[in-house]
Amino acid sequence: MKIKRLFRLALFPALFLLAAGPVFAEIITFTADKMAGYSGDTSDYTKLEGNAVIKTTKIEISADLVELSGDDFRFITATGRVKGRNIESDMDFSCDSMYYDRKTEIVTLRTNAEILDHQNEVSAKSQLIEYNQKTEIAIMQIDVELKQKRSLCTAAFAIYRKQEQMLEMNGNPQIKRDDDLFRAREITLNMDTEDILLDGRVRGSVTSKDTAEAEGSAPAASPEETVSPVSTPESPPEAAQ
Repeated sequence: MKIKRLFRLALFPALFLLAAGPVFAEIITFTADKMAGYSGDTSDYTKLEGNAVIKTTKIEISADLVELSGDDFRFITATGRVKGRNIESDMDFSCDSMYYDRKTEIVTLRTNAEILDHQNEVSAKSQLIEYNQKTEIAIMQIDVELKQKRSLCTAAFAIYRKQEQMLEMNGNPQIKRDDDLFRAREITLNMDTEDILLDGRVRGSVTSKDTAEAEGSAPAASPEETVSPVSTPESPPEAAQ
C-alpha cells in the first residue's frame, strides 16, 4: 500500500522531469499498476509493472514491464506485449522486448518485431530490428518480410532507409510482385519508383501479356504494366566469394 500511495502522489502531476543537461532535458509521463525504484548520485532506476505506459517527447511505449535505468534514466527496457510509436517519424512498432537509448536515440526491437510506417504505407517484420530515430534507418535481421505497394520482399538481412525510400537486401533476398518473382545475391528496391536493381546470381520469372490472356486473366493495359521495371548491372556479376 505504501508503494502504491507514493506512486499515486507522483502521478497527480502526471509528469516526471529530467533536466540534468541539454541532452536529457526532457519530460517523461508514465502510468502503471505498480512502481518501485531509487535515485542515486550516478544512476537512477524505476520499475513500472502492469499496464505500464511511458511517453517522452520522441517515443511512446506500453508493455507489461518497463524499466528506466542509468544516469538520468538514459536507458528504457520494456518486456511483454510491447507496443509503441516513434512520434516524430510517425512509425508504430511492436515486439516481445525492446531496448531504447535516449542519448543515441536508437530503438532495438527483439523477437516478433514489427514496424509500420504510416507515411509511406510500409510494413515490415523480422526477429530483430534496430531503428535510428536520428537517421530514420531501420536495420532488420532474421526472417525479414517487408510489404509496400505491390511488392512483397523477403531476406535474411535488410536495411530500410525511410527518408530516401530505399530498401537494400541480401541473404537469399527475393521480391514477389503480382505474378513476377525476382531473386539475386543482392537486391535494391526504390520504393518511390518501384525500380529494382539485381546484382549477382540474378534469376526470376515474369508473366507476359500473352500468358496472362491465355490463362483467362484480365489483359494488361500495356507490356510496361505487366513486366515490372528491373535494372541489372551492365557487366556480368562476379561469382559470390
